[in-house]
Amino acid sequence: MKFLDLHQPHSELSKEINRAIKKVFKKSDFVLGQEVKLFEEEFARYCNTKYAVGVSSGTDALLLALKSLNIGIGDEVIVPAFTFIATALAVSYTGAKPVFIDVDEESYCLDAERLEKTITKRTKAVIPVHLYGQIADMHKILAVAQRYNLKVIEDAAQAHGATHIYRGLSKKSGSMGDIGCFSFYPTKNLGACGDAGAVVTSCKKIYSQLLILRDCGRVSRYEHAVMGYNARLDTIQAAILRVKLRRLDSWNQIRRKKAALYNKLLAEVRGIILPTQKQDVGHVYHLYVIRTRHREKLCRLLSKHKIPFFIHYPIPLHLQKAYRNLGYKQGDFPVAEKLAREIISLPLHPYLSDRDIETVAEVIKSA
Repeated sequence: MKFLDLHQPHSELSKEINRAIKKVFKKSDFVLGQEVKLFEEEFARYCNTKYAVGVSSGTDALLLALKSLNIGIGDEVIVPAFTFIATALAVSYTGAKPVFIDVDEESYCLDAERLEKTITKRTKAVIPVHLYGQIADMHKILAVAQRYNLKVIEDAAQAHGATHIYRGLSKKSGSMGDIGCFSFYPTKNLGACGDAGAVVTSCKKIYSQLLILRDCGRVSRYEHAVMGYNARLDTIQAAILRVKLRRLDSWNQIRRKKAALYNKLLAEVRGIILPTQKQDVGHVYHLYVIRTRHREKLCRLLSKHKIPFFIHYPIPLHLQKAYRNLGYKQGDFPVAEKLAREIISLPLHPYLSDRDIETVAEVIKSA
């Protein structure tokens, strides 16, 4: 049993992927080539945004998004305390200060009820993270942001294709805020064969800034308007992503079915908490995460039966040594700290067999 199978999708799509790569080699436009432009057009359509800009990673997507909004030294950006550190690092790279906020105990996403109290005169933006494949409460987040004139950058690195009913319409992750940021790290629901990312927006001004920022601040071959970055999406990765994008919705649907089977088999098990799906959200289950106060015992049992698992994430951001200088302490964000003690990610991917899920469930029941 594998926690995640990266071999099978590439094996199934090998002919299409090889054909796409050969096309790039024939054209030899390895940097910002035709496949990058085509992928950007297709991904923007998929996300229901006007524009997409391919970049070198999800972290760079966040960094360029912040820079396109002129966020920097002296500014503050609100970030959930429970997520992968890249969200906060991107803020720090600009010279701005990440200000942490606790998360909602059901969705594990930024707690929108606490947002207004976290805003200061220096706050310029908020980055809701759509954690594990579920979209944060964008109704409340966007309402508060509008009231305080804040920019909203959606971190959708774990939520490709997730949906949210917003103002009566089904919206894709990344399309509701000012900017949406995606990672195509190989483990994602839509993964490249290496590092890659994208930024989506419907604002032409932001789009124009992103194009310049990702290419060394270039406005012509040797003319640089700003101090930009070398953060371009490789043409080969774009070609691979175009092939896989066509499978994303079907893969997400399979993930939902696998998660539903886990939910059914584990529904009566005492001592664990299953993932919650909000009523107006289309979860894409990048990860299937359960909670238990007896995590160490369960981890030992899973290891004994050779069942792979991960803990996403064992240390909340405010307690990371990297952010010791911000002065946060144990107890500042109790929900984030509780989740860090209790969560376990179980195997979930489109090629996981129902029998494997039943095996995992039987082991958990035995605990």
